[in-house]
Amino acid sequence: MKLNILIVEDHELTRFGLKTTFEGVDYVNTIFEAESAEKALEIFDSNQIDVIIMDLGLPGMNGIEATQKIRSRKKDVKVIMLTSHNDEKEVISSLKAGANAYCSKEINPQRLISVVQSVADGAAWFDPSIAHIVLKASCQAQVQEDNSAENAKKYDLTARESQILKLMTEGYSNMEIAQILVISINTTKAHVANILQKLEVDDRLQAALKALKNKIV
Repeated sequence: MKLNILIVEDHELTRFGLKTTFEGVDYVNTIFEAESAEKALEIFDSNQIDVIIMDLGLPGMNGIEATQKIRSRKKDVKVIMLTSHNDEKEVISSLKAGANAYCSKEINPQRLISVVQSVADGAAWFDPSIAHIVLKASCQAQVQEDNSAENAKKYDLTARESQILKLMTEGYSNMEIAQILVISINTTKAHVANILQKLEVDDRLQAALKALKNKIV
């Protein structure tokens, strides 16, 4: 399935560069542009949008606030936060708002193309420069226990579900997990759905963070 992408960026040159990056990419259908969060919401409400590349530092309503509004309207839309700096508070706020990925504006264009495809398939992705912030937040969120196998039992996860959850925390998409474990994509999706239900979370990102902070895997 081809994707409709919405690029939200107030700097015209940066927005042009992002649009150029995705022109001609085989998985892209239509590229929409918005110079503000307010304009992005208008476009979002009147079009089928699959993935949003969101500048964090927008004038007026910022990217975090826009992400909250968008995710409240449509839970399954994927949001990739794009920023020029890695402030710990902004990273955590972005994740709480529902961002599926957090990328530096210095990311290689080809890498960004790959990230968008992975996120669309259900993976979470964090720029390596902020991975330590995510892990720190996960560790601080709850007192950790030492035995991951015991923790997995508390959530009634099967051995296969625990295996898949570990791969999810490492950022693998459903398709990649299916290939690694030599199982069908439908079987993988069924396991992921069971994991989300057992962990009582809404999406893969929440599952990954809960797995890390509770040392389930």
